[in-house]
Amino acid sequence: MLSRTIVALCLLACTASAASPAPSRVAPDTVPHPTAMFLASLSGDGRHQVVFKAAAIGTHFFFEEPTGVTVYSYDGRGYRKTTFLKGFTLSKAIKKYAGT
Repeated sequence: MLSRTIVALCLLACTASAASPAPSRVAPDTVPHPTAMFLASLSGDGRHQVVFKAAAIGTHFFFEEPTGVTVYSYDGRGYRKTTFLKGFTLSKAIKKYAGT
């Protein structure tokens, strides 16, 4: 459930940024509690700035951070962590999994 919410939130942010050249904001009007707690934990409750990119392609979800890309696979109920590709970019990880 949390993974689906994260994917939906990321897709919303990507769609909002692609729809207009200079969006005034990308934050949604509502955020489910588990998603809010996850995002708060990512930034260490506001102590660290968070920078990431995400994409969902086929049965895979990709989460890029400055150190690499975490790859998740859909298991019928949600996305589970498969591997971490150290030093990869989002586009490089997507190309690696394009045929699977």
